[in-house]
Formats: sequence, structure tokens, C-alpha cells
Amino acid sequence: MILAAGLGERMRPLTDHTPKPLLEVGGRRLIEWHLAALARAGFREVIINHAWLGAQLPATLGDGARYGLRLQYSDEGESALETGGGIFKALPWLGPEPFLVVNGDVWTDFDHARRPQLDARALAALVLVPNPPQHPRGDFALRSGPERTDVVAEPEADAARYTFSGIGVYRPEFFAGCEPGKFPLLPLFRRAAAAGRLRGQLYQGLWFDIGTPQRLRELDERLGAGAVG
Repeated sequence: MILAAGLGERMRPLTDHTPKPLLEVGGRRLIEWHLAALARAGFREVIINHAWLGAQLPATLGDGARYGLRLQYSDEGESALETGGGIFKALPWLGPEPFLVVNGDVWTDFDHARRPQLDARALAALVLVPNPPQHPRGDFALRSGPERTDVVAEPEADAARYTFSGIGVYRPEFFAGCEPGKFPLLPLFRRAAAAGRLRGQLYQGLWFDIGTPQRLRELDERLGAGAVG
């Protein structure tokens, strides 16, 4: 699943008339980088949620055949359901097995074929990255054991913290007890971490959070110069 329903408030005026995932960087739409990466990793079915100016997404991307994918769309209406609510609404399409979710407003060269795997007790596994300048405190710590690496939501003060990349693998059971509507993922991360059922993987390759027009321009310039990608 690609999360593409955000309003993109900080990206205005670019997002006044164009959904954030359809903004171009490096000669292609931001979401098309994700579609290409998923196809390379062997995925064939992708759910895309949308809200703000959402009709532009299916109108632009179609059924996904040109990307080697089969696309379905989860329409959240005029008001996005936040990350948790958006995934929860799409669960009937995602099926009973673990599934991958990618934030549509990041750019990365992460190979989804190397996504974290879930052990028997894990409810979810997150890809973490070194903290970017705009988020120096990070989100979570990692605790490595002989057979697994746990995500720690409340680490010791001196523990190294990392930023959630927006890439994660989830079991449908991760959302047990949730109700339809708008809600974030963070409380669910904390619940799973407290139960010892949240795993993590550190990725130190290329990752950019496209949160402002300036960051979009900077990445576009780097891609144009061949500095990344």
C-alpha cells in the first residue's frame, strides 16, 4: 500500500492544485518512483489511498498496467483518515497476510525485496533511518538480540534514536481493536513495542522526506545532477 492521502499543507502552493504524490522530482512523479521500486521488488498489486484532490491519482496512474502493477484505490473522501485510519480502511483489500506500506511523501533507493521479515510473534516491522536535519531527535531506538531486533518506543535517555522511514510491514492483527475513522499509527507502534512485538531494521542508504518545496527542489537538483538515484 502507498499512503497518498495527505493534504500536503507544508508543500503549498504546489499542492493547491496537485496532490503531493503527483509532484515531479527527477523527471517523474514522486509516486512513480515508488511504483517502479515495488515492481522491481516483485510486487504486483498495490493499494493507493487518496483524499485531497484524490481523483487526480486514478486519472493519472490508471490501472497500473504501464508500471507492471495492478492498482486499486481507497477513496477517503475530502478528509484524510490519517495513517492508521487510512490503512485500517484498506484492510479488506490487503488480505489476511502481512503487507508492506510505504509513505508516498518520501524518496528512497530502499530495495523492497530486502524489507524486514516478521517472526512468529511480530505484529509489525519498521524500517528506520538516521535522523535527518529536520528531525534530529528521531522516533525510536533499536535493541538487537540473538534472533531479532526490537523497536523500543521508550528508550533510555542515552540510547541512539532513529527516524521512522515510512516503510513498514504489518500483519492485519496489528490493527486489532481499532474502529473505522481517523487515527494515527504512533499509539499502535507504542502498544506493539511495549508487548515486545515490534521489530526494526536500520537502513543507511538514500532517504529523503519531501516535506517542503525547498526539499523537493534540492532533491530534484541532486537527481538532475546524478548525485543520487
